[in-house]
This record gives sequence, structure tokens and C-alpha cells, in this order.
Amino acid sequence: MIDAYEDPGTPDSRGPARYLWWLVRRQSRRSVAAALLGIVSLALPAVVPYLLARAIDDGLQPGDRAALLGWSGAVLAAGALDAWLNIARHRTMTRVRMDANFRTVKVVVGHSVRLGASLRRQVAAGEVVTIGVGDVQTIAGSLTVIGPGVGAVVGYGVVAALLLTVSPLLAAVVLLGVPVIGVLVGPLMGRLQGAETAYREGQGALTARIGDLAGGLRVLGGLGGKDLVATAFRRDSLRLRDEGYRVGAVTSWIQALGLGLPTVFLAVVTWLAARLVAQGQITVGELVSVYGYVAVLVVPVAYFLEFGQQVSRGLVAARRVVRFLRLDPLDDGGARDAPAEPSVLHDPESGVRVLPGRLTGLACERPADAAEIVDRLGRYTPSDATWGGVRLDGITLAQVRERILVADHEAGLFAGTLREVLLGRRTDAGDEAVVRAVRAGVAEDVVRGLPHGLDSRIDARGRNLSGGQQQRVRLVRALLADPEVLLAVEPTSALDAHTEAAVAERLRDARAGRTTVVTTTSPLVLDRADTVYFLVDGKVAASGTHQGLLAYEPGYRALVARDAEAGPGTGAGAGVDAGEAVR
Repeated sequence: MIDAYEDPGTPDSRGPARYLWWLVRRQSRRSVAAALLGIVSLALPAVVPYLLARAIDDGLQPGDRAALLGWSGAVLAAGALDAWLNIARHRTMTRVRMDANFRTVKVVVGHSVRLGASLRRQVAAGEVVTIGVGDVQTIAGSLTVIGPGVGAVVGYGVVAALLLTVSPLLAAVVLLGVPVIGVLVGPLMGRLQGAETAYREGQGALTARIGDLAGGLRVLGGLGGKDLVATAFRRDSLRLRDEGYRVGAVTSWIQALGLGLPTVFLAVVTWLAARLVAQGQITVGELVSVYGYVAVLVVPVAYFLEFGQQVSRGLVAARRVVRFLRLDPLDDGGARDAPAEPSVLHDPESGVRVLPGRLTGLACERPADAAEIVDRLGRYTPSDATWGGVRLDGITLAQVRERILVADHEAGLFAGTLREVLLGRRTDAGDEAVVRAVRAGVAEDVVRGLPHGLDSRIDARGRNLSGGQQQRVRLVRALLADPEVLLAVEPTSALDAHTEAAVAERLRDARAGRTTVVTTTSPLVLDRADTVYFLVDGKVAASGTHQGLLAYEPGYRALVARDAEAGPGTGAGAGVDAGEAVR
């Protein structure tokens, strides 16, 4: 079975069936062993009725005690062997399923790492969660067809062959049973796959909605939108429940047929066999064997239906995994070196020019526009952005990542000590550098408030920190990385006015001589920027200093001061009042 450090291999993502077959081939020896154990363990019970018939005809009826004991011992040995084979088959199939499960997890996690920061821009978090929580289990379960599935086919054939030695008529009835099952269950399998696909899609969307609500519940409460969102969520939940009922209805019919059809088989074949005994065409022992054959046949027939259902669901789950694996990471087609000296970053689409060594503010009517500009300047989306006159996508991606850092205000916080969370991969930073960054990010109270300071444990996603504390920890982490170019998205949106003013002052000092871009509408931060761009619909409408834009740009004044009547020259003081009023 695959271990934690083993290479899972390159998955076949050309289709869901090919992906499932790849999982089988990656553990070919175990799959062959599972198939062989399945064949023997499900074919052997078909031999037991034959042994019983011999015990009756050769031992019981003639009164031959030795023959009776011999055939009875064979029945006992066959039962013991079958029990051992079933244990071995179950163990092997458990390993097959676990390998498929863990291998799929490793493949999905590995591709998530390759996608990097582009992951959240291509797929919702709920989609990834649904794959990790539900689809991997479904895929693993579908591989059960390797062992018991192959064994059921062979066992069915063995029973048909044994019945052929008793009566061609009975064998024909058994052999015609599978086409009948296909006719009855085939349409249901198609309906199940369609219903399962719709249900999985809805489940992924709703899971993503839950994540968004969990992260923005406080904001929704402040805006008075909790009831509206709760109503929409309840409606979508009910719709998903109805989809689940559809899946359950189809599944129940398939399971009902799985139990009912073998019973019909048993009744029809037993009735025919009894008539043949009455007509003297077969013996009583053969009648007992026929009953045993058909009783044994219940298991393969039930397996056929179960495996059809499992494979149908597995294809739906594998289709989602394949769709995820087809997402392309950022193309590292660049071959040129980054500028040797600090240089201008330019985004032609918006008109923003970021001069080196300066603090630049981006004030947008729509925050999403500012985030898109940062994505282009940080080379997270295709664009015509340039760095020192050279297209960003023409520069080696590793050099871009080394020197340009995008600090998202919603970036993930991994579990670990606060020191580990802040350091990230920069393990060479000493305590002095950490303390400076903590002060620059106005996070001293965060450190003091934790029981063990920098060595205190931080939960995954910073769950044991408040929203404002999380935001300052993210800012400290970005400052400690000390990139040549820092692109910070709304770094103070969750802070109170007093803390925001301190962050704005210390950020300028900490990044003196370095290139920094901040997207914000906070007058406290913008007042400290060397250059401010006011953007409307993602395009530069005006640029200058904060005070100059307040004086001559009404749209900017209305945006950042939240007061269309605010006059020029109000400065930072007006910004503080406006910030406090908003909060």
C-alpha cells in the first residue's frame, strides 16, 4: 500500500474510466491477487452443492457410510477453505481500496500544490473539500469490482456449467438471467449516474457556500444580511436534499432488484427442477444440488447489481477528480532574467505605474478591481504587465516569486507556533528581525496576549485568533519576508481606526526604500502613500497625493472620506473621523 512519501505516479486524466483503470494498474500485483481470491472464493461455494449431491446419491441413498463420511468431509473442507479465502480476499481488497484512497488524496494534494495561489482563482474551496471528503471514498469503493466483481462473473459461469451437467434447460434459464437483469437495471444505472452527478455538483457548491459564510458571518451580522443569506442557504439546502432523495430513490430500486431478482431465480429454477424430478429426469441428489446452485447464485447476482451501482458512482466521483487534475498551473514559459535593479511595474490594462522604492496606494470603487490589478502585477493571471520594460510572463517565474510578494488579507495561516507561522520558509531570520516585523505590523499585543508568546500554538487558519489579529499576523509575515516588491491587498480592513493609523505609520517606515503597493480606501493609509491611484471600473481616473485628490477629485473624496461634502485640506484628521464613523 502506498506510504506517506511514495510517489503516487502520474495519473491518467483523459477520462474517469481511464483514471479508475490507472488506480488498478498502479497496484497491479495486488489487483491480480484480489481477482484470483475473488474467483476462487466465489466459485468454491458453487462446488459445495455438487459435493452434497454426491453425498446423497453415493452415500446416503445406498447406505454407504464411507462414501457419506468422505463426501461430508469434503463439504467441511470446502467450507473451511472458503472461509479462509474470504478473509484473505477481504484483507486484500481493503488494501486495494486504501491504496486508491490515499493515492487519490496524494494526487489531488500534489496538484493543489502545483496550482499554488492560482488554485483559488480556478476552483471553489468547496469543490476541493468535496473531493477530499466524499469523492476519494467513492472512488475507493468502486474498486471493489476487482475482487468480488471478477469472482462473481466466474462464479456465475461455474454455476451455469454445473447446471449444464444436470439439465440444459436449467442452465439456459440461469444464463438468460443476466440479460434480463441488464434490461431491468440498465436504465436505472443511467438515472443513478445523472442524479449522482447533479447531487455532487450541488454538494460542492453548498460546501463552498458554508466556507464563505463561516468566514464572513461577522460581517454579515454587522450589515444585517444574516437573515437574507440564511433564507437563501435554506432554500439551496432543501434543493440539495431533494436531489439526495432522487439519488436515494434510484438506489433503493437497484437494491430492491438486487434482492428480489435472485429470489425469483431461486423460485423458477427450483420449480423446474422439482418437475424434472417428478418426471424422473434428474435424481433427488441433483434436485438438492440445483437448489444449492441457485442459492449460491444469489450472491453473484446481488454483486452484479451492487458493483454496477458502485462503478456508476465511482465514475461520477472520478470525473470530478479528473476535472480538477486538468486545471493548469501558471505557465512558467518565461526565460528572461528579472531586472537587475529595482524597476517600474506597469499594468497597461489599468494604467497603474508602480515606481520603485515608493509606497503606492490603489483606491478602487470595487475592491475586486484592485485585487485583479495586484494579480496581474504579481503574475497570477495572464496579462501584458511589464517589469522594467520586460513582460512579466517573459521572466522566469521563480525570479518573480522570489522578488515580488502578493500579501492577500485572506491568505491561509497554517497550524504551528506563532514563530513558525511568521517565519514561513525564511528560517534564517533571527529573533531581532521577528521583533522588528512584529512591531511594524502593530502585533505586539497579539504576542503578549498568547500564553507562550511567539512559541504559542496557532490553530489551522488562525482559528484561535480574532479577525484583526489574523490580519496583523499576515502583515507581519509579509514584512518579515522582506520582498523587493510587496503588493498588499487590504492589509488593514479588519482593524480599528487607532490600530490602522499605527500600521500605516509603521508600514511606511518599515518599507522605506522598498517598493510597496497597498490596495485600500482607508484615508489613514492613503495619506502616507507617495502616490495614490484612484480607479473607476478598473481604470486609472486620477492620480496624485492623497491631499491633492481630496482637493480636486470629488469621486475620490466621496470614496475614501465617505462624505461627498468633505472639503479639501481636511487631511488625516478627516480620515480618522471618517474611519471611526464607518466602524
